[in-house]
Amino acid sequence: MGSASFFFVVLAAAALWLAVQSLDCGDYSDEVLSINYSAFLSTEWINKELSPSEVFRYKDGTTVRPILLRSTRVGGRFHRWSFGAGFFCASPCDLFVFSVFIVTNCGLSDTVFGTSEPQIVWSANRASPVRENATIELTTHGDLVLRDADGTRVWSSGTSGKSVAGMEIRKHGNLVMFDQKNVIVWQSFDHPTDSLVPGQSLMEGMRLTPNRSATNSTKNQFYVTVLGDGLYGYVESTPPQLYFSYPPMKDVKTVSDPTKATFQNGSLRIIVQKETAEYLAFIYYIKLPTSQFSQYMRLESDGHLRLHQWSDDENQWLESDVMEMMSGDCAYPKVCGEYGICTNGQCTCPHESNTNSNYFKPVDDRKANLGCKPLNPISCQDMQHHELLMLTDVSYFDNSHAVVNLTNRNDCKQACLKKCSCRAVMFRYGQNDSNGECFWVTKVFSLQSIKPEAAHYNSTAYLKVHLSPSRRYNSTAYSNSSSAPTPNKRKVILAITVPTTSILVLLLIVAILYLQRKRKYEDSDEDSEFDNLSSGMPLRFSFEKLRECTKGFSQKLGGGGFGSVFEGKLDEERVAVKRLEGARQGKKEFLAEVETIGSIEHINLIKLIGFCVEKSQRLLVYEYMSRGSLDRWIYNCHNNAPFDWCTRCRIILDIAKGLCYLHEGCRRKIAHLDIKPQNILLDENFSAKVADFGLSKLIDRDQSKVVTMMRGTPGYLAPEWLTSQITEKVDVYSFGVVILEIISGRKSIDHSRPEENVHIIYLLQEKARNNQWIDLIENNSDDMVSRQEEVIQMMKLAMWCLQNDSSHRPSMSTVIKVLEGTISVEADIIQSFLNANSAMSVQDKPYPYSVREASILSGPR
Repeated sequence: MGSASFFFVVLAAAALWLAVQSLDCGDYSDEVLSINYSAFLSTEWINKELSPSEVFRYKDGTTVRPILLRSTRVGGRFHRWSFGAGFFCASPCDLFVFSVFIVTNCGLSDTVFGTSEPQIVWSANRASPVRENATIELTTHGDLVLRDADGTRVWSSGTSGKSVAGMEIRKHGNLVMFDQKNVIVWQSFDHPTDSLVPGQSLMEGMRLTPNRSATNSTKNQFYVTVLGDGLYGYVESTPPQLYFSYPPMKDVKTVSDPTKATFQNGSLRIIVQKETAEYLAFIYYIKLPTSQFSQYMRLESDGHLRLHQWSDDENQWLESDVMEMMSGDCAYPKVCGEYGICTNGQCTCPHESNTNSNYFKPVDDRKANLGCKPLNPISCQDMQHHELLMLTDVSYFDNSHAVVNLTNRNDCKQACLKKCSCRAVMFRYGQNDSNGECFWVTKVFSLQSIKPEAAHYNSTAYLKVHLSPSRRYNSTAYSNSSSAPTPNKRKVILAITVPTTSILVLLLIVAILYLQRKRKYEDSDEDSEFDNLSSGMPLRFSFEKLRECTKGFSQKLGGGGFGSVFEGKLDEERVAVKRLEGARQGKKEFLAEVETIGSIEHINLIKLIGFCVEKSQRLLVYEYMSRGSLDRWIYNCHNNAPFDWCTRCRIILDIAKGLCYLHEGCRRKIAHLDIKPQNILLDENFSAKVADFGLSKLIDRDQSKVVTMMRGTPGYLAPEWLTSQITEKVDVYSFGVVILEIISGRKSIDHSRPEENVHIIYLLQEKARNNQWIDLIENNSDDMVSRQEEVIQMMKLAMWCLQNDSSHRPSMSTVIKVLEGTISVEADIIQSFLNANSAMSVQDKPYPYSVREASILSGPR
């Protein structure tokens, strides 16, 4: 930080201290506060305590370190609450979030600021908190950038290159960045988290998403959003389930405002556009208490939308429920967890009426509100043993997914049994149950007991359960008999069963002894194979040495596929030890990795240090990659901070260089055959290396194609796998899929999404055809949106790599030239990609060969 910036920070801190001392203790001029609620280019703030005046501590251990503070006037005087922006942490105060918060007391006493903790109304990095010595910088390029103590970029406003003059916290708690004409360039109001303050609008498409809990600030399953016809609350599933909607109509006016919900003192005002000849908009109001003091609205972790307002009389925050029109707590999706039944606020697990049979058990016997879980998990491979458990006078909060044309109870039930994704059906009816409504549920949250006379309808729930083997027998053994077996029949059954069982046991013992003897010789033969490996191969370690270096395989980094990976230390060098499990089925893969990767070396290929083979033990020792695999960083479901565009580009280039070396830099071409994010590892600088050569194939230079059985992972398989005649161009195809995943932050095949969006390649075709490229960008990242031309060019490169005809795909050396800007993607690539026949069938078919599941271990973590 430059001397001028440092001087500004010290001056701002001093003015901030003077201002806070004055709050509610008399009047002072705007000139005093003008320093501490605004900042200008270029300024950097460090998250640490330079002096007691720069930190506000609370009695519960909460701490805020404001960098901007804006006091509020009431009746011409500054009052006792202020909006601030800065670093916030809850006790024990080791992780911080850059936030906008409300502080509600004034004056410092023994460095303890007030008695009521600050209220967070917006945050930039709640899923990725930072540590002491993190920085927030308003850069010379006009970007607000948050970096962790190690320099890792955690969040940015995405305004780099825009005409930004400064930043301030405004009187309603809006953190804004403005240009020379004081026009807003960026504002926190456009990026709501879980709260609204008076004067803030939730525009159509925006969401409020609560924290997972009071101590866990990652995103929750609930969200409230504005759609074209009102305000809606959902809980995430596939598809999302509706638990709240508003509105009864109050007024009609001709307006031109967009659909939005605006929080005002005393109401939540919802404007819904209607495309009519007069362009009418319907205006709805949810009435709220008014207050002359501070208030805000927050979506809580339990799904309630609550109003919080400060009470001067009680010197604390009071709260009230905005969703009062809902019929009690039992109407909320997770009040009793998954599968729990809520009855007058009490939670129980479902059970079969008039029997002692149980299909569910509590998640925690002492905490009934945590829900229930099935005794036997539902298996889609065993659908013939699915059954529906009937619960009478039980309803469900979501009635938005009615199945059209299924108005008969039995048809409703049978349709669910034939569809594995259906986990429950709700059948609602009046006087005649042959003319009712059928609702499907794909994920079961809390259910609710009802009284039909009060609800004015009848409702029966049917929960899908998986029968255990004993219950299958009991339900089918005598289904074709009018009575149980007689004593004579039982004697006959025993006379047949006992000798048969004895013979089977004897045969089993003989088979086990034979296999043990055979395995002994095979182990000896296999060990001799490894003794014949050529010199120059990686080091061979004893099993005891690797057990010692991994501390008894105690620090597991990852697992799946052919084995698990553990952290270890060899002579002070951190290593990753991959221990193969079920080594007999993985012998070929083991030999391939040792012989292939052991003979090559490249900065973008994982380094194999050594291996171990002792009898059935198979282990590989790799260099340690501190950031783990790429999939941990790019899929939205993970909690790491999203990559900026430059980092994504660098990772794509690193992968391309590694593949180029395999295809063109080795004496014999090496086709990797399993390129996917799980097999791309990242070091501490986010440099990428290709890993896991267990499925690789050597190709002679004079061979145009090789014949091999199908291998790889669904979602990344090139069309030519259907012929089993492949070249190294199958890696180019997989590389194209990985590019799309890095840009979009989603998996190549994602069954949690709507059917038309399951395959990322189909989605790319649709968005390219409609010129909606930006929709593919991860969470509409401001960083990537601001560079959308570069992002689109990268998508075009992916299209080139995804050509159905392998001869039309570029070589990896050509890909590198495109990435480095020396050549361009072919001009007609979009049309060629859109006209191609889809190759999705190769991803969808269940092949009995070496096709891996996406969860397979991909090498050292």
